Amino acid sequence: MSVRYPRPLRPGARVGITSPSSGVGDEVRARFDVAVGDLRARGYEVVVGHCMDGTGHVSAPAVDRAAELVSMMTDPGISAVVPPWGGETAIDLLPLLDWDRLRDADPTWLVGYSDMSTVMTPLTLLTGTATLHGNNLMDTPYRVPEGLLSWLDIAAAPQGRPLTQRPPERHRASDGADYRTRPEVRDHVLDTVGRWTRLDAAEDVAVEGRLIGGCIETLCNLAGTAYLDVPAFARAESPDGVLIYVEAAGDDAFAICRNLHGMRLAGFFDAANAVLVGRTSAPDAPSLTQRQAVLDALGPLGVPIIADVECGHVPPFLPLVNGARGRVVHTATRSELTQTLD
Repeated sequence: MSVRYPRPLRPGARVGITSPSSGVGDEVRARFDVAVGDLRARGYEVVVGHCMDGTGHVSAPAVDRAAELVSMMTDPGISAVVPPWGGETAIDLLPLLDWDRLRDADPTWLVGYSDMSTVMTPLTLLTGTATLHGNNLMDTPYRVPEGLLSWLDIAAAPQGRPLTQRPPERHRASDGADYRTRPEVRDHVLDTVGRWTRLDAAEDVAVEGRLIGGCIETLCNLAGTAYLDVPAFARAESPDGVLIYVEAAGDDAFAICRNLHGMRLAGFFDAANAVLVGRTSAPDAPSLTQRQAVLDALGPLGVPIIADVECGHVPPFLPLVNGARGRVVHTATRSELTQTLD
């Protein structure tokens, strides 16, 4: 198995929208319409699936969500599939997905983050199909700060072209816009200064490896299963090591510490050349901060650990391609991540 990259998005390409986890309620339907309109304004044809209901925590029964996702991912006329956002229990899809059919089909971009990690990361590990961790549909209308790329920029890039992103060194610490009252919002309020921080040491970092990772709260439940066998992927696709990224969505520092310990004991980090940790607004615990939780669990790896990367739930977003070759540079004056789709 080798990493397979979907064909670049071109004007006229079809983008499928389905909700493998949570759907879209009536109260935010206007934001959904704005996001769909933006895709169409860029020249893409949009196909909205049936699994979109937002009245519960999932958009449809698991068997229906799995069938619609596989149908879109294996449709040769659809070039990318993007959900409105994540959710909570996409884990129920994994035994229902037709992995052989996904493996045999031409690759299609699957985009998203948060609970979408539950599907995207196994898809890359089990089928070799690159997946795009970053924005989701409801984020797509936001303007991208200088230095970063949108998921559409990456999905449209030719294979083999290096894609370099540099942090804008500003992020949003306040609550986000309320889509119910401002469905048309296009600008993040980046109200706080902050840059990448190496947690384990002070030395400069320059490290390479294929990228793989996702949301801690969802991936930790797959640790030790066939759906999250990163060591096997590393042996086959990146024998010199991988770059792992993780991010905390909302769990407190005690929960994140336990989850990362469990993932490490299950071998998730065994092939890591470095670990990138997404900036988080998740709460500290009374005697343990989020950074301390990461160091407690991952310090024994003995590899660089770089925190406050824009790959989590705190805007802005630095999209990462699971399976891409990556190079990370971090010094006192320079931070950047370059991905190459090869």
